Amino acid sequence: MTRGLGGARGEVDSGHMSHRIHLAVALERAGWHPAAWRAAGLSPSTLTTPRHWADQVRVLDRAGVAFATIEDALTLTDRSENADDPDPRRLHGRVDAVLLASALAPITHRIGLIPTVTTTHTEPFHLATGIQTLDFASRGRAGVRLVVGGSAAERANFGRRDEIDLETGFREAGEVADAIGRLWDSWQDDAIIRDAASGRFVDADRIHNIDFAGEFFSITGASIVPRSPQGRPIISVLAHQTVPFRLAAEHADVVFVTPHDEAAATGILAELDGAAAELRRSPERLRVFADVIVLIEETSPAARDALARLDDLAGAEFRSDARVVAGTATEVAEHIRALAETGVDGVRLRPARQPDDVVAIAERLAPLLRATRVLRDDDAATLRGRLGLPRPASRYAAPTQDSVPAREKVAL
Repeated sequence: MTRGLGGARGEVDSGHMSHRIHLAVALERAGWHPAAWRAAGLSPSTLTTPRHWADQVRVLDRAGVAFATIEDALTLTDRSENADDPDPRRLHGRVDAVLLASALAPITHRIGLIPTVTTTHTEPFHLATGIQTLDFASRGRAGVRLVVGGSAAERANFGRRDEIDLETGFREAGEVADAIGRLWDSWQDDAIIRDAASGRFVDADRIHNIDFAGEFFSITGASIVPRSPQGRPIISVLAHQTVPFRLAAEHADVVFVTPHDEAAATGILAELDGAAAELRRSPERLRVFADVIVLIEETSPAARDALARLDDLAGAEFRSDARVVAGTATEVAEHIRALAETGVDGVRLRPARQPDDVVAIAERLAPLLRATRVLRDDDAATLRGRLGLPRPASRYAAPTQDSVPAREKVAL
């Protein structure tokens, strides 16, 4: 199956199915159903303990899941809530996703870690150095999910931004993606020379000021963090419509989309391919992951009953941007197989309940997908490697040292 800019999507296996994909998981406190915290029997302090997160990420790591994303937000309330009147029935409070990912990095082995960062209120310099540090802590398994935060509640928490429209917010997010990529490149791989005899720790000619001046901010200097294991960690975004599709096509390595059926997935892929053909400067093809919310039980009736109980606790039927699939591991696997055949590169599962559905994904669903040859097999050590993305050279290293403009060289 061949689609999109840069060649074929997925891995061909003529003996079984025509397309094999990656599996990812999106972690969100007690789960993606708003009543999940009531069903899980969690104590009030559990969600802020390292063990709650470590146990889940470790089981996904052992199951061979390619990466886990970690949700975050800059408001007490969710985007669907009234910030002036928080619903006491909903879960509130969270820990910082980047710091959490850094704590999980040393206790995991192969799984990629992709925390969420809001571009509208986070300084790009801090974002870049935090993700570089995560890349060092994880030995090359870091990424970031960029999200636009233009709500009134988010603005009120920072007090220094006027209201922005959709296109402005995503235009700024694109500028952030451009700037952090330049900061990640600002140290060449061989900038640290550690020459004790001469007393030089770095070669100043191999560290470059990025001199970035955009519509929303400017950055003069270089990163304070040396170039990290992947060179450039993974940039990902969630996209539901044309404006974020275009952001992903131009600036991201991975995009998460939310088709509710296979026909919608095919249409989204076509739109992304068109946007990539127009906007994409990277020679590497955009990787597309379809999001699905899953609730997994031993039998179909048990899964439907579990979802109905959660809905009763929440006081309304659960509706989401992504498709909701409640069933057995076999039934969920069939939905994933159908999505795989549309040409997506992977599926990102949002567990309705944590840790219950995380454990079911790791212990029941992933082995089934592997046995039926839906999942890709790889042994790459870095997240870029697992996704089939090469490690890029620093843009400031090519083609020779002499070609780097003098104004881009740092004076130390």
